[in-house]
Amino acid sequence: MKGAHNAGLFAYGKHIAAGWRLSDTWHMSNCGISNASRCRRAGIVLALCVALTACGMHWPWRHRKPSPPPPVQELIIAPADAATSAPILQFWDRNTLQLDLTGVSGEGAATLRPQPGHAWPIRLEFKVQPGRFAHLEVSGAQRVVFEVPAQGAPVVFRLAPGSYAKDTAQITARWSAADGSAH
Repeated sequence: MKGAHNAGLFAYGKHIAAGWRLSDTWHMSNCGISNASRCRRAGIVLALCVALTACGMHWPWRHRKPSPPPPVQELIIAPADAATSAPILQFWDRNTLQLDLTGVSGEGAATLRPQPGHAWPIRLEFKVQPGRFAHLEVSGAQRVVFEVPAQGAPVVFRLAPGSYAKDTAQITARWSAADGSAH
């Protein structure tokens, strides 16, 4: 019985010791700290976590707009008359060369030719500002006439693949403010 009695005391002693350690740890951690202080500390830690998280976030109003594509010089553009003072800018839109006609108005024309030693781009498109002129006529291997709306946001007209061939010497673009076809 002696051994059984000692085993019980040992187990009881461990239980008491474990309880003493837990209660002492609880007492020591709460010694001198009020609930208000603990709440303030928790608030400070929470504010620091939020501030550190905000440093890594990307705010939607902080993003800059993507820069416009740089102008290129793929085609030689010769205005039909000196009165056409607005330049016709050229930009790449993926594998399509976009000719920006948003600066031209009234009536006018321009002749397009590839640079010496270069071929025509795979695709051509024209960006126009509604209300500047009524019709855009493009003549290459075929003649294509686009009707420009009277108002709204800039419109892009894509030239059909058969409108010009790789052996086409030049393409003529004419814009007209008249309701009839461009001459």
